[in-house]
Order: sequence, then C-alpha cells, then structure tokens
Amino acid sequence: MKRVLIIGAGGHAQVVADILLRMHEMGADLTPIGFLDDNPHLFGEWRLGLPILGPLAAIDAVDHDAVVIGIGDNRTRRAIYERLTACGEQFTVACHPTAIVARDAVIGAGTVIAARAVVNAGAHIGMNVILNSGCIVEHHNRIGAHAHIAPGATLGGAVTVSEGALVGIGATVLPQRTVGAWSVVGGGAVVTSAVDDNQVVSGVPARPHLASSHLIPARRRAHVRV
Repeated sequence: MKRVLIIGAGGHAQVVADILLRMHEMGADLTPIGFLDDNPHLFGEWRLGLPILGPLAAIDAVDHDAVVIGIGDNRTRRAIYERLTACGEQFTVACHPTAIVARDAVIGAGTVIAARAVVNAGAHIGMNVILNSGCIVEHHNRIGAHAHIAPGATLGGAVTVSEGALVGIGATVLPQRTVGAWSVVGGGAVVTSAVDDNQVVSGVPARPHLASSHLIPARRRAHVRV
C-alpha cells in the first residue's frame, strides 16, 4: 500500500485528501496518511480524519512512499514541486473516481483530477497540474506543467494551455486556441484568440486586462514556505 503525504493543509489540500480517500475506498493501492503545512497553529489538528503532522521540513521524519501537493497557487506549487523533486520525492496522481479520463490520455506526475472532470482522447496533461471539479479538457489538448483548469472551465479540441497558466471558473477556450505561460483567463471569459504569456484576460470575448490581484479571488492558502 502506497502511503501518500499531502503538502499543504488549506482548502485545496482537503479536496486532494478527499480524492485520495475515495480512491482508497474504490480499491486503489494507496492511502493518505496526513498533511504537512508550515502554519504552526495547525500542528496536531485533523482534517477529514487525517492529522497535520508538522512543517514541510519534517518530511524526512514521516514514513511515506509518495507525495501530492495540495496548494492552488501555481507559482508556489511549482516551487515546492521543484524542491521536492530535487530531494528525490515520488509524486502520485490523485484522480477522483467520478472523473472520466480517456484511456490514451497522458497524465503527468503529481497532477490532481477532481470530481467529474473530463479528460478526452489524446489529451496530454503535464506534471503538477490541477484539473478542478467538473472541468472539460477536450481531445488533443496539451496542458503545461503547473497549470490550473478551474471548476467548470471548458477547453475545446486541440487547445494548448501553457506552463503555469490559470483558466478561471466557468471560462471557455475555443478549439485550437493557445493560452500562454503564466497567463490568467478570468472566470466566465470566452477565449476566441490566442492569449500571450503573462497576460490577464477577461470578458466575452476575452480581452487583455491590467494585471492586478483583484482579478484573482482571495482564498485560504496553505502556509508552506518554498
């Protein structure tokens, strides 16, 4: 049985824990054993029946076989992924039993696929990606490492979402369009033309917007230093 540590203990980490628990219930050869988070106020608390075991620095003291990162912020998640990779950690894929994943889809290490997400034929999903609840990743999409496809987002056929990009809640990307690296597609936007790297777009059709934090909703984040 593969013992899996979850990095982070915020809201997204609890979603990851629920996915792993449901995988275990369905017979997957893995079991989540707890969380690591650098917020000292959380040490000793429990989430979904799993303990918060301590800070990330304590990882070597916890017997485990694999990790998965439960942090929504793409840049933080990338930094932790690179740090843990350099330390030789193994990453597991967390895929909710209700997700639909084509048999020829390629799923990268450490990726999280939430409830009712759809990944269709020929799709290639990079490492450490989040495919959130109910999103649709159509055929022959290419999703770069550390990207996040938010709940209810829909990507048409042959879409490319580059490294670290965020496609917001309920957004739509039309077929064969490209979303550039570390760009943000606002919630509910409709992407009808290519989005450049490091660009923030919103609206219908999606248009460039001044990059500012108010476009990205505040959320409770795990406290994990990188």
